[in-house]
Amino acid sequence: MSTAATVVIGFVAILHVYILVLEMFLWDKPAGLRAFGQTLEAARASKVLAANQGLYNGFLAAGLFWGLYLGAAGTGVKTFFLLCVLIAGIYGAATANRKILFIQALPAAIGLLLLHAGSFA
Repeated sequence: MSTAATVVIGFVAILHVYILVLEMFLWDKPAGLRAFGQTLEAARASKVLAANQGLYNGFLAAGLFWGLYLGAAGTGVKTFFLLCVLIAGIYGAATANRKILFIQALPAAIGLLLLHAGSFA
């Protein structure tokens, strides 16, 4: 696996830790309200759902960190979790906010391409 793939996959994992923090702990705080463009009332009403979403983002990050820890033996793990992130990003862009395509799905797609770049040659 290339250094570029490792860096991008690490970035995607850290991004999902950040999303976990925003959704689980900062959802109804100024940082969470800004990040998701919500009113305080809407955030309070959806706080439990957001925490659940945050937990899932944490699982995605954990899977990516696990794959990185495994090194070359973790290619399948990294592929699976990057595909999960990509699919979640595409779905989020289609149903919630188009920005998710660029924030979540695009980095995952780049990570997948870099991870498997040698396979295409």
